[in-house]
Amino acid sequence: MSLFKKIFSSDKKETLDKGLEKTKTSFFSKLGKAVAGKSKVDDDVLDNLEEVLVTSDVGVDTTLKIIERIEARVAKDKYMGTDELNGILREEIAGLLSETHTGNDTEIQIPKDKKPYVIMVVGVNGVGKTTTIGKLAYQFKKQGLKVVLGAADTFRAAAIDQLQVWADRVDVPIIKQQMGSDPASVAFDTLSSAVKQDADVVIIDTAGRLHNKVNLMNELTKVKRVMRKVVEDTPHEVLLVLDGSTGQNAFEQAKQFTKATEVTSLAVTKLDGTAKGGVVIGISDQFQIPVKYIGVGEGIEDLQVFNKYEFVDSFFNINK
Repeated sequence: MSLFKKIFSSDKKETLDKGLEKTKTSFFSKLGKAVAGKSKVDDDVLDNLEEVLVTSDVGVDTTLKIIERIEARVAKDKYMGTDELNGILREEIAGLLSETHTGNDTEIQIPKDKKPYVIMVVGVNGVGKTTTIGKLAYQFKKQGLKVVLGAADTFRAAAIDQLQVWADRVDVPIIKQQMGSDPASVAFDTLSSAVKQDADVVIIDTAGRLHNKVNLMNELTKVKRVMRKVVEDTPHEVLLVLDGSTGQNAFEQAKQFTKATEVTSLAVTKLDGTAKGGVVIGISDQFQIPVKYIGVGEGIEDLQVFNKYEFVDSFFNINK
């Protein structure tokens, strides 16, 4: 298919294939049982396939869309062998995701007309937020961009310390205050410093507490308001980090955070350690927010820009 032209470098694609290995193994094991003893795609096979997709964390709504598309093909072609199912699934999921108008990028990049380009990162504790910030900073610096980090998650001392470790590792400046400081004050200082340094990118970490959405909303709104005193129309991007290994909980977190603040992009992490990688397909389809990055390994290079065609190709190519 033309949709699956080679657009990643071979080492990136190899990392993606490896990162999705647990998901693929689990999915195809379930799929094999779903079609066992069947040569034709019939109602029983479709019922079993629906269960396979739902239990692979694709999500109910997205699963129903996929089943409807396959039912339409079965009705049109009259006979469809179970041996064709892998290829058909691959095509229909790629077709479904092609309608989202996102997930087309192949490289991590930022708009050229925003300087500094300000990314505010949100997400609950433990999802890989700080690691994602560090890996993003590395990618931007590798492109020759000047990056400044802001430690505005002042609720936990560990959050400030962890971001400092990444700042040291990537060798980029970090602006921080003491634990318990006003997050908006840290954000203000970070942007002020970034402007003085003529920085290209600013990445602001924020607290990940969801137990009280009103407080979270008020805090994030204040951070935005104070940042705009330094650079108008900031943040340019609000990146929500989700832990892919939590499956359907990632959906719930996305719903909660989008109620608390305006989220413009998503990063789904820890896909290499889970069989729940199907959640990326569901999130890409269900939310009107693009999945921009995926974490497919622990290495500093293993945060990749999400490309839906490469993802589906890796997911369904069982010869790798």
